[in-house]
Amino acid sequence: MNFDYSEEECALAEQARRLLAERAPPSLIRALLEGEGRDRAAALWTEVSALGWPAIAIPEAHGGLGFGHVALCALAEEVGRAMAPLPMLPSIYLAAEAIATGGSEAQKARWLPRIALGEIVGTAIVGASVSATATGNRLTLPATLAPFGAEASIAVVAGRDGAWIVDLGQAGVVRTAVRTIDQSLPCATIAFDRVETEPLQMIDAERILARAAVLVAFEQLGGADACLDMALGYVRERRTFGRVVGSYQAVKHRLADIYVANQLARSNAYYAAWALSADAPELALAAATARVSATAAYELAARENIQLHGGIGFTWEADCHLHYRRSRVLAQILEPVETWHRRLAAALDREGVA
Repeated sequence: MNFDYSEEECALAEQARRLLAERAPPSLIRALLEGEGRDRAAALWTEVSALGWPAIAIPEAHGGLGFGHVALCALAEEVGRAMAPLPMLPSIYLAAEAIATGGSEAQKARWLPRIALGEIVGTAIVGASVSATATGNRLTLPATLAPFGAEASIAVVAGRDGAWIVDLGQAGVVRTAVRTIDQSLPCATIAFDRVETEPLQMIDAERILARAAVLVAFEQLGGADACLDMALGYVRERRTFGRVVGSYQAVKHRLADIYVANQLARSNAYYAAWALSADAPELALAAATARVSATAAYELAARENIQLHGGIGFTWEADCHLHYRRSRVLAQILEPVETWHRRLAAALDREGVA
């Protein structure tokens, strides 16, 4: 049994790593935090769209490449490693997945080719707490936070009472940018006042969240590995009292803790990737496990990376805080991790696991 990426998926990941190292260095993330660099980020999205990144898992029948979800997981890992300021999460992991699994053939034909080309960016407001109210095909929604909400052209709204596609260019839509600790992953509140919608025919908000959680877990895994590499690079060079910092036993223990957490998260993420690609009944359990373990791994790695850099780790000039910011946002953006702990407990209970 193969527990790793295929040769083609490894090639895709390697291509993505090289491109993002050149086009999305930490200096771009820092510029975005300082209110600059948005044009560079938009140009990067245009470039990767031309390479087919948004189309990776979208079926060929709807304008995609049809490479499957494991390939998309491999790509997501590299996006997370570079903290790339790309709208993959809202547009591909959420909006495209929701339309592909719950849309009519007409809706798939209308929206998926445009998302696959990167022609439009989608976002999503999904979850049991979503308080949208519909009157016929008119939808009202109080201000709700959405990733890339100001940049998106469409939004998928899914809650307990239904699911809809909303064209965000129409009157009655109010969008307000919200400043977060990671402006490289911008958010905005979106509110609707009796706007026209396209109802989605078949959608399960929990399943859409589970599918997206697997892909976000791979972004978190990539970020956690990047933190470990950054910490290793520093402690192998930094010297105190005539010794390399990395030679101290206490430092080795902290690095080992990061490595173990990352490997545990990788194991859970690979299982979740299989469940996602096979649309397996175990998806809810696998997604919750991957989400919880990847969140814990990234937060540990980001925090310890700062500590292992010593005094400079806390400074603006160091790059450590960039991953710490991203780890905190990803822990909350797809519903708080505490909610995923409850989902994991519920899934284990359904499976009869003590």
